[in-house]
Amino acid sequence: MEPIVAGIARREQIVAEIMERTGITEAMIECLVHGFYAKVRRDPMLAPVFDAKIRDWAPHLKQMCAFWSSVALMTGRYHGTPMVKHMRLPVDAAHFDRWLALFEETASELCPPEAAAHFVERARRIAASLEMGVASGAGVMLGVGERYRRSEGAVP
Repeated sequence: MEPIVAGIARREQIVAEIMERTGITEAMIECLVHGFYAKVRRDPMLAPVFDAKIRDWAPHLKQMCAFWSSVALMTGRYHGTPMVKHMRLPVDAAHFDRWLALFEETASELCPPEAAAHFVERARRIAASLEMGVASGAGVMLGVGERYRRSEGAVP
């Protein structure tokens, strides 16, 4: 088998295994993404951040579905640079905490427990990584256990 064909077959096997273990489907991802961003768009803390950057939500939601497909199912559908897009946003630990709270709430409402846990585990890692990137972009290096606060710099 050629390496490319073998790689495609391996990816398909990984996707199938994750789907079987968690129950996650592309339809579930779409439901989660749309439900989550509906909450974000109504949230007093997060809506202004998104409203300043997103005019047409349809392409963003499509991109987020591809992102979560890649993150949750390892499909490789997403091709982008999320860190670059987030580094200059006016956000800090409080924003990431709110994002996570809404995401966890939505996942638990819309997904079976195994799927929700799978999504939330990944969301927590993503939030931590993006928070470190935002801090770094502002010239702050976070230590272990530190959080980024725009008004105060990094605090434990």
